[in-house]
Amino acid sequence: MSPVELFGTTFQNPILLAAGTAGFGRELDHVIDLDLLGGIVTKAVTPEPRQGHPALRVAEFRGGMLNAVGLANPGVEAVAEHELPWLAERLHRARIIVNVAGARVGDYVNVIERLTPFDVITAFEINASCPNTSAGGLEFGADPGCLAELVRACRQVSTRALTVKLSPVLPDIPAMALVARDEGAEAVTLVNTMPGLLDKRLGNGNGGLSGPALLPIGVLATRRVRERVDMPVIGVGGARSPTRASISPRARLWWRSGQRRSRIRVSRYASRAS
Repeated sequence: MSPVELFGTTFQNPILLAAGTAGFGRELDHVIDLDLLGGIVTKAVTPEPRQGHPALRVAEFRGGMLNAVGLANPGVEAVAEHELPWLAERLHRARIIVNVAGARVGDYVNVIERLTPFDVITAFEINASCPNTSAGGLEFGADPGCLAELVRACRQVSTRALTVKLSPVLPDIPAMALVARDEGAEAVTLVNTMPGLLDKRLGNGNGGLSGPALLPIGVLATRRVRERVDMPVIGVGGARSPTRASISPRARLWWRSGQRRSRIRVSRYASRAS
């Protein structure tokens, strides 16, 4: 596969690991050669360590799986002191994108400020599907004003590229992608998991749906954004092979996600995976 130009740099190929599917890479280090990938997107990083939701956290079904991990992560200090140095030593060609989450705008800013000095980071992926506690729990990405404030604040403190990850349940995803672009994001990631429930299968009750059932939802979101907004789209969800990838309209850069068995695609700036 050909190299891909994105975020002002070159990815050696269009295959990356999606956020949340491989932790910070250690989990798959003895399974695959991580440095053969185009890159890896880390699991979500928050200012403080998070234990996440109680078990059970994963429930499989015929159409895919539900997960209710609850953004479990060691916190930004542990990521800065242990995870990123390990990735920097382990990866020499594959690129690193850090997923960032929080409950307030200041949480995202704190994480980016702490991690921006690491030259190994190519971009930050802003998880805009998190509840904004300052807005009564409404997702950052569900309100144009909240999303604009979030992206603007992240742009002010980041010297790296930004991609904003949006929920598939938004009533007008292209409008929110436009907000993200206008506030300085270089790309959007489409889509996050879909809310779902399987009775008594998850400790948290409900969770996020991913896998094959998410594919047509992500394809539609990607198409709608590409028709209305002139910016790269990173699409994620449900594609498990190049054959499945080929049905995605105007979507050409893909990365493979591990547990969720999906592939992620980026349109406009990439070569078609084959």
